[in-house]
Amino acid sequence: MTVIYVDTLFLLNAVIDYLLILAAARLAGEPLRRGRFALGAALGGMYAVAIFLPGLGFLSHPLCRLASAALMMLVSYGGSRRLLRQGVLFIALTCAFGGGVVAIGLLGGTGLALGNGVFYSALDIKVVLLSAAVCYGVLTLVFQRLARHSAASGELTSARLWLGERSVSLTALVDTGNTLTDPATGRPVMVAEGERARPLFPRDRAPGPADLRDPAGAMTRLGTGEWRGRFRLLPYRSVGVDRGLLLAIRVDGLELNGKGRGPALVALSPTPVSDGGGYQALIGPM
Repeated sequence: MTVIYVDTLFLLNAVIDYLLILAAARLAGEPLRRGRFALGAALGGMYAVAIFLPGLGFLSHPLCRLASAALMMLVSYGGSRRLLRQGVLFIALTCAFGGGVVAIGLLGGTGLALGNGVFYSALDIKVVLLSAAVCYGVLTLVFQRLARHSAASGELTSARLWLGERSVSLTALVDTGNTLTDPATGRPVMVAEGERARPLFPRDRAPGPADLRDPAGAMTRLGTGEWRGRFRLLPYRSVGVDRGLLLAIRVDGLELNGKGRGPALVALSPTPVSDGGGYQALIGPM
């Protein structure tokens, strides 16, 4: 007869759910809202306990599992533009983790086990939590390796922007699909995350989130005095956007991998340019 302790069952599943939710968010390039992740993981832990309570066995039905997973996703990632993607990543990570548990069991391991679709263990809780952390690290590393752009392949390059005495360093992706060019010079335009470029500007000239979403209004507010001519409106087209505008700034200097490229036009994106957070700017082939 297997004895399952409620406190261990809750803590184990909550920790594993938290790590899986966190890993999915990292891979999707989403902000890490750890408080929401903890709440979603706590719901997962309570669901794991509820399945074993007398009279609640019906909760192990596939439809109940699906509803529980959907509730966890909404609590953890609600409001995200990539909710579906994060849900798919979470399910993929969960399947990979569960497959590893089954493999360990087949090899004769006595660590984690699956019962009613939830994790439990007779081992010391410290050993279990350490094992879960190791599994989280391995899974995150594997998935990141599969999707990551690399500097060795030439896809990623270090970039530094100069505006007067101010400068900011970014990691840029050399994107062959980025055909945005400066109408005046024909040179490729860098697209940088607006929030990451804020150190370039004095406080009264730094474009805020509202300015980046309303570039025409930002031009009226920011492009005055000595800054006249610095800011530009740059038309662009992309998937889902037939005619759009980006606020752009002409910087005094652009360096790529330590090599100066002279003045350049940098378009400020109101949203992240990377799904996984591995780079903060896009640049076409120079």
